[in-house]
Amino acid sequence: MSNLKAVGFSVLKSRSILGKILRLFFRKLGLGKYSMRLLLNIVPRPHYGYCLWQAANLAKKLGLSQISVIEFGVAGGNGLINLEFHASKIKAQLGVEVEIYGFDTGFGLPRPTDYRDLPYHWKEGFFEVELDKLRAKLSKSELIIGDVEKTLDSFIADFSPAPIGAIMFDLDYYSSTKNAMKLLSINPENFLPRVFCYFDDVLGGEIELYGEHTGERLAISEFNDQSKDVKVSIPYYLRTDTSQEWHQQIWICHFFKHSNYNNFVSVEHQQAPIKD
Repeated sequence: MSNLKAVGFSVLKSRSILGKILRLFFRKLGLGKYSMRLLLNIVPRPHYGYCLWQAANLAKKLGLSQISVIEFGVAGGNGLINLEFHASKIKAQLGVEVEIYGFDTGFGLPRPTDYRDLPYHWKEGFFEVELDKLRAKLSKSELIIGDVEKTLDSFIADFSPAPIGAIMFDLDYYSSTKNAMKLLSINPENFLPRVFCYFDDVLGGEIELYGEHTGERLAISEFNDQSKDVKVSIPYYLRTDTSQEWHQQIWICHFFKHSNYNNFVSVEHQQAPIKD
């Protein structure tokens, strides 16, 4: 990147008034490559795009041309529509095909199981999906309707998905998230060796008061306590950048026993010669 381009990009990324104006301009007109707009957070749901883009890049380095993404908790369906947008852009730029699967009860949130599901914040019936209306708007996503604890049992056999590279967890409850995370305990060859995960309900505010002993955070903690060869880890490089709230909602699932886990995917010929 030339010095002039580097300066321009730095201004685009900055929090200055000029940077904000330029990002708005780029967003409205759809200027620039998808990868650049994604880096500037001027795409819809950049957290979805980020997870999908990183998964597709890893797949390409491993010689794969197809991956899958899962959204747990479809609600109104806007997430699946957004995933289709990102998938089309990634296919055009990277040549990696993305299969999309959405899991939902079909009737909104079930009754909370106990205090761990935060019944002071969530209610049975929230986020009901209009299935017929949503299906009419989707072009490639597969909807899997029912209790996730049951529908996951036959998911691999029924759909034979491409290796799963990204998962969006938006089931709200501890109990539902824990059931969904059972997917991570199946044969690791059904995934990429490292999977980018987004957890929607881990921040919140003064009402939700999400913590380590309830909700999605508890489900993550318990999974790690019970799993030896698969761990859901914090990507600390994102945590150091507080410019985007969603950076605090990304985790990486490592499948240590995956046959490709140790495949080299970094930069070749790394050296640090002594300077004269």
